[in-house]
Amino acid sequence: MKKLDMDKVRLLIDLAVEEDFGHGDPTSEIMVHPKDRVRADIVTREEIVVCGMKIVQEVLKRYDKRLRLKVLKQDGERASVADRLGVISGPLRSMLSAERVVLNFLQRLSGISTMTWKFVSAVRGTRARIYDTRKTIPGWRQLEKYAVRCGGGYNHRVDLGQAVMFKDNHIADLGRNLIPRLKQMVVEAKNRKGVKFVVVEVDHVDNQLDRVLKVPGIDIILLDNMGQWQLKHAVEMRNEMCGRKPLLEASGGITLNNVLTVAKCGVDRIAVGAITHSAVGVDIGLDR
Repeated sequence: MKKLDMDKVRLLIDLAVEEDFGHGDPTSEIMVHPKDRVRADIVTREEIVVCGMKIVQEVLKRYDKRLRLKVLKQDGERASVADRLGVISGPLRSMLSAERVVLNFLQRLSGISTMTWKFVSAVRGTRARIYDTRKTIPGWRQLEKYAVRCGGGYNHRVDLGQAVMFKDNHIADLGRNLIPRLKQMVVEAKNRKGVKFVVVEVDHVDNQLDRVLKVPGIDIILLDNMGQWQLKHAVEMRNEMCGRKPLLEASGGITLNNVLTVAKCGVDRIAVGAITHSAVGVDIGLDR
């Protein structure tokens, strides 16, 4: 699992602390003696895949360097109901101030990793891998894509510059010149600095895919909003014309109810925007 680059998320952590603690915490200052010290457990109240423990220590340091975290469940590990994920110890006043921001990160990120794990589990035994999309909360992309990896999923392009994707509308405009023009564009894309792969999207098998498969250098063909019969036909056509490459990726309308059916069609990748844009935060609390 690719590690989280903390340098890319520290600004987000700073913003989260500033919006919640920018004017202090008078409630804790009034109620809690500054010398009071405690230990508190981070506890999950549902079955989850843990994500965000690496963020917790970074958050705690913003409030009080005397706050300490003992990690009991690492990012990417499964946890059952009532499991302790970690133990925070130190000044009570600072801990109470940091509690909400700590839980906000843990609940959101563990929600994504848990939903991803459900999709990954659903297609286990097939050749298909679950991929995310760029449908992320602005500013959260590094963290959300890390959460997908913690859940056993894979990352598609992180930003627009990492890959070239020719959409179906681009293909339609090429008409009879599709093959020579697409060949030219793929060559240009491969020569672009920073571009790691080239994707071409099709929404028809018989009058698009058959021609796109004749163009060398394409890494992934995106099969957009295709039904079961079309997906199977696409896999058969690719295997007959090219072998196992380019990779075929199904996207559009993928749910937990139909993801296994899609995977059994033989596609290599399944793109699921829902694992980030529709993930629900899980129930995690801080118990003393």
